[in-house]
Amino acid sequence: MPDSPAQKAYAASTVSLLLALACLALFLPPFLEQTTASVLRTVFTGLALATSLLLHWAFLGIGARRAGRSVGFWVGGMAVLLFPIGGAAALVLLSWFSSEGVAPAPAPHHG
Repeated sequence: MPDSPAQKAYAASTVSLLLALACLALFLPPFLEQTTASVLRTVFTGLALATSLLLHWAFLGIGARRAGRSVGFWVGGMAVLLFPIGGAAALVLLSWFSSEGVAPAPAPHHG
């Protein structure tokens, strides 16, 4: 199942997360002085960080939906509320569930 639509979304989410982490690293002490030396560099790095983080969450939600999982739980509950570790944990768990063939829990019946 490595070529499933959900796995493709997880791969895109992973790339986006790695880009966000690279942008975040530019604001840490070894690179902070170089990053903030230019307003233009600071703005572009911040925009790249924000864009890649939003893409990470969007692709994570797309993958969750394609896998039949709750988008609200995986994106809102895991990735956003437990940021920054939650997004990586959600990716790992969703990829593992997809590759293991673990079926999503059935939706509760309100009748």
